[in-house]
Amino acid sequence: MIDSRPGGRLFPVLSTLVLLSLGVSLAAAEEACLECHEDVEFTSTAHPDVQCTECHTNVPPEHEADDLDPLTDDESCNECHGRIQRSINRSAHKEEAACGDCHGDPHNIHLVEELASAVSPVNQIKSCGGCHDDPPELIDGYLTSEHGHALLKAGLVSAPSCSSCHGDHQILEADNNRALTSHAKSPEMCGDCHALLLNEWKDGSAHGLAWQEGNEEAPVCVNCHSSHGIIDPSSALNRLQSAETCGSCHEYYEETFRDSFHGKANELGFVEGANCADCHTPHRNLGVDDPRSSVHPDNVEAMCAGCHENVSANILSFNPHSDPTDPEQDFKVFVVWVFMTGLLIGVFVFFGLHDALWLQRTIVGALRGEFKEPEQTSGQWVRRFSSTNIHVHLTIVVTFLALALTGLPLKFHDMGWAQALIGLLGGVEVAGFIHRIAAVGTFGYAIFHLSELFVRIVIRRERGMLWGPNSMVPQPQDIKDIGASVKYFLYFGDRPKNDRWNYIEKFDYLAVFWGVLIIGMSGLFLWFPMFFTTFLPGWVLNAAYVIHSDEALLATGFIFIFHFFHTHLRPETFPMDIVIFTGKMSLERFKEERPLEYQRLVENNELDDYLVDPPTPKQRRTAYLFGTIALTTGILLAIGIIWALVSH
Repeated sequence: MIDSRPGGRLFPVLSTLVLLSLGVSLAAAEEACLECHEDVEFTSTAHPDVQCTECHTNVPPEHEADDLDPLTDDESCNECHGRIQRSINRSAHKEEAACGDCHGDPHNIHLVEELASAVSPVNQIKSCGGCHDDPPELIDGYLTSEHGHALLKAGLVSAPSCSSCHGDHQILEADNNRALTSHAKSPEMCGDCHALLLNEWKDGSAHGLAWQEGNEEAPVCVNCHSSHGIIDPSSALNRLQSAETCGSCHEYYEETFRDSFHGKANELGFVEGANCADCHTPHRNLGVDDPRSSVHPDNVEAMCAGCHENVSANILSFNPHSDPTDPEQDFKVFVVWVFMTGLLIGVFVFFGLHDALWLQRTIVGALRGEFKEPEQTSGQWVRRFSSTNIHVHLTIVVTFLALALTGLPLKFHDMGWAQALIGLLGGVEVAGFIHRIAAVGTFGYAIFHLSELFVRIVIRRERGMLWGPNSMVPQPQDIKDIGASVKYFLYFGDRPKNDRWNYIEKFDYLAVFWGVLIIGMSGLFLWFPMFFTTFLPGWVLNAAYVIHSDEALLATGFIFIFHFFHTHLRPETFPMDIVIFTGKMSLERFKEERPLEYQRLVENNELDDYLVDPPTPKQRRTAYLFGTIALTTGILLAIGIIWALVSH
């Protein structure tokens, strides 16, 4: 279409000539600038047509290159980006950051969508980190986070970067309710990417419902997932940290969880063990009274079946957050705890006082020269234990130490030595396997010994097995010996004369029966919980856990402290008594320590039946080697037990 106005044909030509002449002048101006500023390389793709004087508006008519005033970013950028500058003036960066601080060299500003841009997703961590490097966890956390890995390692440029969460020009302080990362807005901000999880959290989580009601204490995404250090929820690290994360709000439940098998195994690095999210679910964690909750009574059986087979309805009375010290939670479990605690304290107090008196008396006696080693002038030795006794005792030692090494770390799971020991053993699963093998061995020697007693008492009809000096059954004389020992310890009488067995040895012997029965049965309940809860209520597992834990502490503490003192560490036998490993003791020592038994054997002309050859050098070396290993292991565990009890 041709313009019919006067001069209409001439206007396009003139305007074109004006523009061409202006372009020539601008180009000439650019060339003139570059004659002095040869070091300036203008490579900006965001401002490809911008001329020097459009930004450098403060250039005087005639100037030397060195006289050029510095460029003021905000003033120059405002000419074109005024609305953006108004946003910055309302942001946390007001008077804190200029345009060039984020976008880089003004001569090299690239389009935001270009990877070379200083504010592109891949470069933001460097640009923002130039100022936000304190605390270092901000940048370091992002670099090791799932977001950081997706962006910088996997090259997924759509992964969240700094501006994805904080915004770009109108970044506000985190405590500002209008900030994207504020408590009020952060769930929706995270939901921009995680829409399905946001909807699930808002509609089916006690946390989400509380947040929607305006509860400022309600946990939001960053409370559970952190902000910059977000890790894969299915990762081992996240699973092991789950209890600590939830415990920041639910302290009581974290404490009771830590006291459960699940919690202890979790703290010892057992990744597959159940954690908070496994039972309560991460984004649908509703209250126990809500029918939709995974821990509602109607749903618990199915929830437990996710990990355990053959779950019965009886599991409902099992409390995963059991507090046996609280009578209002479950009085039956409380009664069990009171009994076991009383038994533990009673035994330790009695033998603690008993052995303290004994120790001081033996020290005084040693200083007086009362315990001189009897000279072995006869060269004769007496058989005290049969080969069967020796092998049973060796089995007891091995299985007991194995049970202690694998069980005590679980009880004292929060101690460094316990965690190191579990790591040395190969982890919770390996330790559990060893523990169960040792338990089978324990049941094995118990059944073997009971069978031997049955044969001797019922079939062979041996006399003196249930009463008399050869019997391990407590008798009135033992009560008298306890009184006589106390008098001796207090310097009011002579040392009691021992027969074949004294009251301490009888206690040790019967304690094994008690321990195998109590620890063994409670251990079976914990080993096969789903089987036993098919015909027993679930609270029995809570009671069994208390029994197994406290009885294990009683057994290990007694053996490693008191039994070791009674047999090896008292001045009369220090540093080790190898009679249980060789089965033999010198005739002179036998007469000194068992005068009543010696007298009876002489009177009955039975002494010659007990005389044997002395142990060979090899037998003695083997006994000392094995005994040293066992004693050292037990003493170290005893130190660990005492350390843990004092620490708690």
